[in-house]
Amino acid sequence: MSTRRKFYVVWVGFHPGIYDSWEECQAQIKNFPGAKYKSFNDQEAATLAYRGDSSEHIGILRSIANHPKVKVNYEAFPEIILDSIAVDGACAGNPGRMEYQGVNVRTGETVFKVGPLEDGTNNVGEYLALIHALAHLDKQGDRTTPVYSDSRTAQSWLRRGRSNTTLTPTSRNARIFEMLRRADAWLAVHPNHNQVIKWNTEQWGEIPADFGRK
Repeated sequence: MSTRRKFYVVWVGFHPGIYDSWEECQAQIKNFPGAKYKSFNDQEAATLAYRGDSSEHIGILRSIANHPKVKVNYEAFPEIILDSIAVDGACAGNPGRMEYQGVNVRTGETVFKVGPLEDGTNNVGEYLALIHALAHLDKQGDRTTPVYSDSRTAQSWLRRGRSNTTLTPTSRNARIFEMLRRADAWLAVHPNHNQVIKWNTEQWGEIPADFGRK
């Protein structure tokens, strides 16, 4: 199954318009005060929205944000291990306000959530989420529950045995770097951790821990 294409409308940004990738959209809104944007599943809807009033769509977006996410029936995918934890990170900017969380795949309940923290990156959030989940399971004495992650970078750092960020330390992200040091130290002592599985976004949709902001 192919990944569904999205279109991003930027009403207020450096260069308002319609973009067909999140990276291009993000370039128009990052560090732009009062930026207004939204994603759409097809170009026609995006075009109509761009020609219309942004306040109508922003209001809908806020309404959705104030309601819980719809629970997906992952039992429809027999290859998914339901008794597992899915992790994800999110960051508004690069660097920017970073947060991460872990979610029980079977129930959709939040296992942990950290942030937002200033001057982080998405890769750092994904890695910290992964280590947090593994440490949580270890503390519970659970050596069988797997962890799902959709981040290739976080998983490559895991295989490497430590983080490999190019993020510049600042006074604002001192806590993030302390968390990274602790995460690397935990991994060094626990090389034989629970299984980590790559979440198959193309077939299963967004990972259950996704923040839903793209």
